[in-house]
Amino acid sequence: MSTAPHFDIDLKAFWSDPYPNLKRMRAEAPICFVPQLNATLITRRQDIFDEEKKIHIFSSEQPEGLMTQLMGKNMMRKDGAPHRAERKAIFPTVSPKTVRDIWRVQFAKAAVETLDDVQAQGAADMVKDIAMRISGEALKAITGLTNMDWREMDRVSQGMIDGCANYTGDQKVEQNCHDCTASIDRHIDEMMSLLTASPDYSLLSVQMQAGVTDDTLRANIKLAISGGQNEPRDAIAGTIWALLTHPKQLESIQSGAATWQQAFEEYARWMSPIGMSPREVAQPYTLHGVDFVPRERVFLMFGSGNRDEDVFSNPDAFDITQDAGPSLAFGAGPHFCAGAWASRCLISEVALPLIFERLANLRLAGDTPIGGWAFRGPLAMPVEWNN
Repeated sequence: MSTAPHFDIDLKAFWSDPYPNLKRMRAEAPICFVPQLNATLITRRQDIFDEEKKIHIFSSEQPEGLMTQLMGKNMMRKDGAPHRAERKAIFPTVSPKTVRDIWRVQFAKAAVETLDDVQAQGAADMVKDIAMRISGEALKAITGLTNMDWREMDRVSQGMIDGCANYTGDQKVEQNCHDCTASIDRHIDEMMSLLTASPDYSLLSVQMQAGVTDDTLRANIKLAISGGQNEPRDAIAGTIWALLTHPKQLESIQSGAATWQQAFEEYARWMSPIGMSPREVAQPYTLHGVDFVPRERVFLMFGSGNRDEDVFSNPDAFDITQDAGPSLAFGAGPHFCAGAWASRCLISEVALPLIFERLANLRLAGDTPIGGWAFRGPLAMPVEWNN
């Protein structure tokens, strides 16, 4: 265990809203050990940005970590040459050119179909009925698991997310995670022969074409699903909620004075759908007087860094006029999110403009609870519109 000062939290309150505690940590103990999480947290933006790159100290290779144990050793749990080799293998799926020329059309088609199905209703849950489906259909295309229903895509994604954040060791959560990974494996098995006969740009297909081993191929698809469903789902719904509760900022976008991209980037900074990244200490190290020991668990708290008062002019507010450039929403360094281009395209180029265009006078129709600290987003979001 590190020599960092202890900082106690109420887990339930931290899940509901981590930002008050994170603000105190940055001010009082920017590197602190949280007994309830059994981890040392690094909370200031510049420290996270600098230290994440030091993979020889803060290693992604965590053989005993929850993600590795539950989902297999994917490229997020590798460093150096092995990590670079797998990023190179999947690049044809996530490159800006592939996103522009192949996925954007499919994203738009699925979004239009989703809105066609709900438009006449005049009301829906933005998370469960719209954002979840748009995100799920996009992920089906990218992964190559077009045989999976979008609702199942969301279920297995959430199950793995819950499993990877199960630091209290809840057996029901772990069992559900195993059920979810088994479902993904079955869907992969069904698609392999089809994609062997008709290869495409999907993640499953390009890994098969590159000769990636079966265990690694499966682990990387599970990784893509675990982050590629909840982040767009929560960012689509969350950005819409933020704009509806800040109508002047929505007006500035609709008038052309600002962009949907600005809204998405600012929401991702402000609410951090992916709030942290775990690391394991590989060798003795001292940072700001805190001594770290090998095999210690460290959390790089992206959600905290994204509200650092020393970096952002209005850190605790949703404000699309401020510079969100230093945001850590997609990480930093060698583990910068490989799906960033696809996510930006889906959310800011397709989903947000289409939803506001098709659902006239879109408005909130009830409370929007938000939860989570490792992964954070709206839990429900009743809306209505003129049909």
